[in-house]
Amino acid sequence: MIFRPGFFSRAVLWGIALLLALPVLVVIGAWLQWNEGSSDLLRNMLETVLPRYAGTTVALSLGVGAGVVLLGTLCAVLVSLFDFPGRRTFEWALLLPLAMPAYVLAYAYTDFLQFSGPLQTWMRATWGLEGRLLPNIRSVGGAIGVFILALYPYVYLLVRTALAQRAQLLMEAARLLGASLGRRVFRVALPMARPAMAAGAALALMETLADYGVSSYFGIQTFTAGIYKAWLVMEDHIAAAQLATVLLLIVALLLTLEQRSQARLRFASQRLDRASASSASLRLSGWRAALAIALCALPVLLGFVLPVGFMLRALHAAGEVALPWARFGRWAFDSLALGLGTAVLASLLALWLSAQSRLYPGTQMRSLSYVIGLGYAVPGAVIVVGLLLPVGWVQSRWPQWSVGSLLTTTFLGLIWAYLVRFVAVALQSVQSGYSRVPVHLDDSARMLGVAGWGLLRRVHMPLLRQPMMAAILLVMVDVMKELPATLVLRPFNTDTLAVITHQLARDERLGEAALPALALVLVGLVPVIMLSRTLRRR
Repeated sequence: MIFRPGFFSRAVLWGIALLLALPVLVVIGAWLQWNEGSSDLLRNMLETVLPRYAGTTVALSLGVGAGVVLLGTLCAVLVSLFDFPGRRTFEWALLLPLAMPAYVLAYAYTDFLQFSGPLQTWMRATWGLEGRLLPNIRSVGGAIGVFILALYPYVYLLVRTALAQRAQLLMEAARLLGASLGRRVFRVALPMARPAMAAGAALALMETLADYGVSSYFGIQTFTAGIYKAWLVMEDHIAAAQLATVLLLIVALLLTLEQRSQARLRFASQRLDRASASSASLRLSGWRAALAIALCALPVLLGFVLPVGFMLRALHAAGEVALPWARFGRWAFDSLALGLGTAVLASLLALWLSAQSRLYPGTQMRSLSYVIGLGYAVPGAVIVVGLLLPVGWVQSRWPQWSVGSLLTTTFLGLIWAYLVRFVAVALQSVQSGYSRVPVHLDDSARMLGVAGWGLLRRVHMPLLRQPMMAAILLVMVDVMKELPATLVLRPFNTDTLAVITHQLARDERLGEAALPALALVLVGLVPVIMLSRTLRRR
């Protein structure tokens, strides 16, 4: 039996969906406000800087896409199909770079590898050389390397899930048929993981396109930089929104690719338990085992261990400078307050929407979930433009309403932007929890006279405590690491750890930036530990 929500519930749900989809709708609708000034500006940018923005963005995307697929797939194949010393450790250690924001990785490597950094200084003193001895990391190539190290776990995680406990049976069957090792890997295992590779690459590319910290710090001219320049430097909001639609279109294509690839992650082979899967893996020894250990250790070393060491060294070197310990407490409190407040709101909203979808299944609820879920794929720069345009329009026509003072540089506007971007994270976690709650429990409860919100409170909530806690933690960490929206919309005299890290690094005060950067990494370790423990239980 299909139940229908009441008029009030439908109105509230669609109202919330409209608020969360408003930035995207406003950016798309900017083309309806075409004027001569914006036309001239876009034409001028098309003749001067837009080709450079497009070329840099394409080069960055191609390099990052190829790099994360190669590195993530290689590590996933090694830990899924082969057995070697340290394999159990690398299974979770390869996830550690997820805790490292890409812009923190950029700051750490810049401090260590720049001309005045400790490495080049030591090389010049030791070898008696002069001048620059290493390529400039603050370049497109350096940015590609940073993004690969920070984002390869997306591909690793999905490909490992696709291969672990499923590919061994087919690999063993191919071996019995006389297939060589290379043929078993490239003709049996990897074709099975192609959808996972595509999905992981799409997720990594969406993060790359949404980035502002790395491109801004490295001085790379991407579409995101062009949006901010049109908005803040040229002061043409319509042109900025129209540029944002180009970025939005690219992200929409990547999101479609990711969803189709995820939908193809179906396998007919029988699942093995952990002991059987381990025994079915091909054991490596000698130089082959050493090579596997080196290949798995390299991304962990470059993507987590060394950057943490660089930041600790910078923090120690800055000990002679008076670090702002008192203000650090304020930055940490603001970050935690914003993160926790937004996480609780997002999780409650996700719970309500998921409960409505469970109590009243149908096309309408699936459409609402899809609309709200789009926000995570939207870059922070697009959300900022989409929120500020309608506020400016209302303020210009009804200045007595003071809408601008309510939604710009206030916690209300900032939390709105966070919800637009991160409700999808909570929604995914809660819906995953609901998928493990048998439907027959609802039927049994209704037969006992418990329905509606009573069913949610007495039956669903006790079973959803763990997914709700996971949703709160994941959203909180994402909010604390968010940079573009926080930079523009934060209230005056309010700084988060992400903002202050960016500002100190931009001012070349990398020693002072190490303290908030390390705090962000420590917070980011929480969901990584949760994820690794979940994978070990499978």
